[in-house]
Amino acid sequence: MSQDGIFIGGGGEGYGDPQELLLRYGNRHGLIAGATGTGKTITMQVMAEAFSRAGVPVFLTDIKGDVGGMAVAGTPRDAFARRAGTIGLADIGYAAMPVTFWDLFGRHGHPVRTTVSEMGPLLLSRVMDLTEAQEGAINVAFRLSDEQGWPILDLDDLRAMLQFLAENRAEMSAQYGNITTATIGAIQRQLLVLENQGAASFFGEPALDIRDLMQTTAEGQGRVNILHAAELMNTPRLYATFMLWLLSELFEELPEVGDADKPKLVFFFDEAHLLFNRAPRALIEKVEQVARLIRSKGVGVYFITQ
Repeated sequence: MSQDGIFIGGGGEGYGDPQELLLRYGNRHGLIAGATGTGKTITMQVMAEAFSRAGVPVFLTDIKGDVGGMAVAGTPRDAFARRAGTIGLADIGYAAMPVTFWDLFGRHGHPVRTTVSEMGPLLLSRVMDLTEAQEGAINVAFRLSDEQGWPILDLDDLRAMLQFLAENRAEMSAQYGNITTATIGAIQRQLLVLENQGAASFFGEPALDIRDLMQTTAEGQGRVNILHAAELMNTPRLYATFMLWLLSELFEELPEVGDADKPKLVFFFDEAHLLFNRAPRALIEKVEQVARLIRSKGVGVYFITQ
């Protein structure tokens, strides 16, 4: 393998020709697809380890709870050696990866949090699939928060702000436009849906510093950030909320780099079909938009799906 590429498998007749992905194309995004049992998760793991060895930090979702095994060096086996010889992998190697575990619920890793204020009214409205009138009321709540110096840290703060709007509806309507009790009630019901999916664990302090996901070791390896997502996949709206916030935050914070020698960060989102099949259309469109734009920031996004 060349020094500027990562090994991804064997191709050609008998799968004996080594295939590589050039690092400078690592931010072009990708898709790992196949039926159940064809090795999608293993492919993700192989690529994640290769990016890490090349000095690229990685963020991936662990749906089945087995990807964390890369934190421990593997055990040599004859079957592995034979397979490596077949696909042209000269140095199979067994080494532990530098791993950090994360969990939106804080049970199986470091908790991942952000504040409602940091997410902002636009993303929050997309996540809750609000109408134009409801989004307008959310914008009023955020404007009032800024003007009065009332930070909206979690869902309870947002609910209190909406209650304030309802109680002072006449004054707020005169200043910002008509705000109806029906609109406030609809938003509160959508908040309840989001809260029932576990969003209360995600919103709050301390907020995640995006640079924590872009660390390298003293030896130059990229750190592999593993998000425990076994429970998260049962709450697709929360998964979508987190993914969209994370990509948007990176897009806002990182400078333009164009096509660099290698990516600054690579994402792998496993079982992506479970997310997109059940997410609001407006949210899917926003994810697509951010994914297209973030490439110029040196961030690669890979979706794994059936």
